[in-house]
Amino acid sequence: MGLNKRNEMKKKWKLKFTYTQMIAFGFFMLIMLGSLLLCLPVASAKSQWTPFLDAMFTATSATCVTGLVVYDTYTHWSLFGQIIIIILIQIGGIGFMTVITMFSLVLKRNISLHERKLIMQSAGAINVGGIVALVKKVAALTFLIEGTGACLLAIRFIPERGIADGIYAAVFHSISAFCNAGFDLMGKYEEFSSLTRYPSDPIVNLTICALILIGGLGFSVWSDLGKNKLRWSRYQLHTKLVLMMSGILLIGGTILFFIFEFHATQEGMSFLERLTASLFEATTPRTAGFNTTDINALSESGSILTIVLMFIGGNPGSTAGGIKTTTLLVLIMSISATCSHSPNITVFKRKLEDTIARQAAAIVSIYMIAILAASLVICAIEPINLRQVLFETVSAAGTVGLTTGITPGLSALSKCIIMFLMFGGRVGGLSLALVLSEKRVHVPIERPLEKIMIG
Repeated sequence: MGLNKRNEMKKKWKLKFTYTQMIAFGFFMLIMLGSLLLCLPVASAKSQWTPFLDAMFTATSATCVTGLVVYDTYTHWSLFGQIIIIILIQIGGIGFMTVITMFSLVLKRNISLHERKLIMQSAGAINVGGIVALVKKVAALTFLIEGTGACLLAIRFIPERGIADGIYAAVFHSISAFCNAGFDLMGKYEEFSSLTRYPSDPIVNLTICALILIGGLGFSVWSDLGKNKLRWSRYQLHTKLVLMMSGILLIGGTILFFIFEFHATQEGMSFLERLTASLFEATTPRTAGFNTTDINALSESGSILTIVLMFIGGNPGSTAGGIKTTTLLVLIMSISATCSHSPNITVFKRKLEDTIARQAAAIVSIYMIAILAASLVICAIEPINLRQVLFETVSAAGTVGLTTGITPGLSALSKCIIMFLMFGGRVGGLSLALVLSEKRVHVPIERPLEKIMIG
């Protein structure tokens, strides 16, 4: 009788909450747990209580793999606090459902169909089939890539920081870069300095860039690349679009930064140093949050380009945020189809679903409305110029973490707004809208058709 009652309660729980709502709730609970732990005196370098709002801001930024901070990570947080932050980053980066599945596999526990669907939604996979095998690959590749990145970074950090601290810093920055988080421990040299000590260092720049790009590809793309190697014709359409858009944004962004920052952040650099800096500046807004040059020193064109790249972000089902590359591509293809009076959106000789353009337009609209509304309110209550506020809100919504330095001085209300943007950016704009909306039964009534003018 007790077993039947429990099964009945589980069934009601499943019916009451959608998969998206469960994932959002899971992220929220993880943030709350992290906030409570970061409040404790043991998490502070000075063994003092940290205000709950600031601890919650840090936990939200870490779980949502953003990188915006109110305190310098190295100087304010103790080793315990830093470990809590990097654990939140790791779980937030690969998805808490992926972590739960890994523990279930270790404990040899069966994974139900309901749980598989949750994992599929969390990992951004297209099909539920083979989802457990995908999680195994994600876990193995994650630790392999992060481990390789840590070994490469240790080459630079160990001579500078000593063996123990150098290895720890290498592991921390490797996880932070792979998860596109942007948290750093460079406060040892200068608070809030990020990677500005290494503007042209090839080891640090290329390793961090590689980790960011690999983490931002998406788990389903990893699986497809592993299965089909370099055989382009066998890739899924999703993989082709992700690789194409990533290449265009990376190469195009590098060229534009190379041009725009010639007399700004790259003044006095050699050709190779400028190329390295341009590559990093094109990579980090997608959506890592590290910077090797002073953000406030960017040219006006460079600032606009950074904001655009932060808004676009990475790829679906990855550690990155933003509207995603495929959303942008679908929107561009939809505009092209409309202008050419084509009834379908086609790419690589494949027709896309009819609803995909509406979803893409909805995602972009939700992000833009959220960013503009947040910027409007923050500008009204803070003595900060529009450029800095817009930069910060786009960075938060895209879960990037790049900042002009205004975050620590924001009021409580502004911090709450930034937290909401970070949470919405990690869960996904459309997903968050679905989480907040109620389930409605749609009555099958055909309404009279009427025309209006637009454009």
